[in-house]
Amino acid sequence: MRIEPLLRRLDRVAGGRHADRTIAPESREHPRTRRAFIVITWLLVVEFLIGATAVAIAVALQLNGQPVQWAVWMRAAVVLGMTVTLFYFAWRAQRGFYWAYSRLRLFSKIFPIVTLVIAAIPGLYPFWMVTEQIVYSLILIGVSDYLDSDHMRAAFPRPPKRAKSGLDATTGA
Repeated sequence: MRIEPLLRRLDRVAGGRHADRTIAPESREHPRTRRAFIVITWLLVVEFLIGATAVAIAVALQLNGQPVQWAVWMRAAVVLGMTVTLFYFAWRAQRGFYWAYSRLRLFSKIFPIVTLVIAAIPGLYPFWMVTEQIVYSLILIGVSDYLDSDHMRAAFPRPPKRAKSGLDATTGA
């Protein structure tokens, strides 16, 4: 079974009107682009390991008779889900899809802010999970830094705006 047709349908949902837009092959294959995605992939692997470790700690605590708050289980599940989503975006961006680069860049900026704000709520999470959230955020900021480099922004130029139907693009009438 070929998986690419299924992924293209998922791309259509995730990518919207830019789902088919890809960057030039020379930009995709440029050594700096490839190197950036290698580092981004490894940073996401670390993120996944952090999330899996949080689940393992929660399971170990629960098995040892210590109650684990519902918020801890939700946070652990959300981190793993977010990381899997970021892996998908990174994989598709590495294949040259503009929409995936755009989503990865956006979420690598938003998730750390949300995570740090939630970590700052007193008493919501135990200290070990607050520490996990801070480390998770710092690593994701590293992903954002790679995506925001001059080279990456040049390799993934924003698509031109489409003219509205029924209007002349030059006069607006």
